[in-house]
Amino acid sequence: MVKGTPSFTSESLAALKQRYAEAGQEHAFKFFNDLSDEAAAAFFEQLSAIDIERCNEFFDRTVRNAQTSDEAAVLEPLPSESFSSTLPGSSSADDIESWRAEGMRLIRENKVAVILLAGGQGTRLGSSAPKGCYDIGLPSGKSLFAIQADRIRRLQAIAGEGVTIPWLVMTSGPTSAATQKTFADNAYFGLSADDVFFFNQGVLPCFDTEGKILLESPGRVAVAPDGNGGIYEALRLSGALDWLQTRGVEHIHSYCVDNCLVRVADPVFMGYAVLRGAECGALVVPKKSWAESVGVICKRNGKYGVVEYSEISTETAQMTRPNGDLAYNAGNICNHYYSLEFLQKRVPEIEAQLEHHIARKKIAYVNDSGEIERPTKPNGIKLERFVFDVFPYVDKMAILEVDRAEQFSPLKNAPGTGVDCPETSRSDLISQCIRFAEAAGATVQRPADGSQPSFEISSLVSYAGEGLEGLSGKTLAADQYITDLDAVVTV
Repeated sequence: MVKGTPSFTSESLAALKQRYAEAGQEHAFKFFNDLSDEAAAAFFEQLSAIDIERCNEFFDRTVRNAQTSDEAAVLEPLPSESFSSTLPGSSSADDIESWRAEGMRLIRENKVAVILLAGGQGTRLGSSAPKGCYDIGLPSGKSLFAIQADRIRRLQAIAGEGVTIPWLVMTSGPTSAATQKTFADNAYFGLSADDVFFFNQGVLPCFDTEGKILLESPGRVAVAPDGNGGIYEALRLSGALDWLQTRGVEHIHSYCVDNCLVRVADPVFMGYAVLRGAECGALVVPKKSWAESVGVICKRNGKYGVVEYSEISTETAQMTRPNGDLAYNAGNICNHYYSLEFLQKRVPEIEAQLEHHIARKKIAYVNDSGEIERPTKPNGIKLERFVFDVFPYVDKMAILEVDRAEQFSPLKNAPGTGVDCPETSRSDLISQCIRFAEAAGATVQRPADGSQPSFEISSLVSYAGEGLEGLSGKTLAADQYITDLDAVVTV
């Protein structure tokens, strides 16, 4: 999308105006002559960086296809042979151990990296900071960023000396500077700065319903992030893929920042995908009920895809398999595997075929008089792609079902809402720590009032419940943060 840094001359300005006029977007320059020299230079730079012809093509194709796509998609549940499960009674312990062993081998050979999707702000949580900075109320007081960094550090320690798991962090315009400052202020959460790579999610202009780009001020086009599906182009343009290749990385785990239970660089998932020869993979969790508002991975017109809950009829959502499980039960949690080769070679071919999705929003804009209007109902269109839009083009897909209680607790809603909020995230992580301790043979004391204890085991001590044998036979005090197995509080 970037054309390069412009040199603002009368000739280059005339050429830019001509480009926009030919694209039917000449209104962008309506207030140009009223701008200060500094504002005009900044606006010229922004307009030059927008590939206006390509953006027009995106809008026309997306809106046209939305108007003509009345034909319902043919949906099919995932064939049982197309995925495996780690749930009790599903895959054998030997299978899971073989996946873990393969994943650990790849990690020891420095062939695994992780990508964190961290472009969101904590707006719904009452914070303007990046969502990864949010403290869900654990005894440790650690943020989501810190929790995930600790898991990377623990996995590196398990794998052995000299092992590094590169961490790529995708930010957005509103979160980029604050995220990088947070990492720097916290000494990269104990990781080496050389092993962390920041890159920015792309943006696209906002349009009115007729396809005209909107101005948010007389000297600036209104833009919005291009969706989490913009990760693919952003990886390529930022040089991140080349950076990974120079480090010898071959396999990548991608996940969202708002999941406090995510197993970063999960060796079981990595090993499973690689042993299946997959180029792309996804973790899924069983739906809580047929009515849960979550997209599911299934077959759509014969190809892998994610179907949003709003696209599935009640009758289809309630369908069951012979064993009584829901047929459409593979809840999508935005937790993916990629081979580096797939991202480097296949995705550029796929991207030209990917459609954008329409999001109708209330977008502040400059009217014909140069005044900013703030609409009370949707007046504009934002175009976005989703990270799973590549699924229909994947030849070799690996789908693995995991236990929601162990690997998925999203943070979406404001405190006190009771669903996918800070309190549920905190509760889910503490419950997991209690399970880890009790599986090791310990007993965790419960408060007399029946409330949940404030009990946490540092991810630097245990990544997924391993290494806690020293707790066996002990009764552990309810309220504590365990950072050293030789210094636990017992009762």
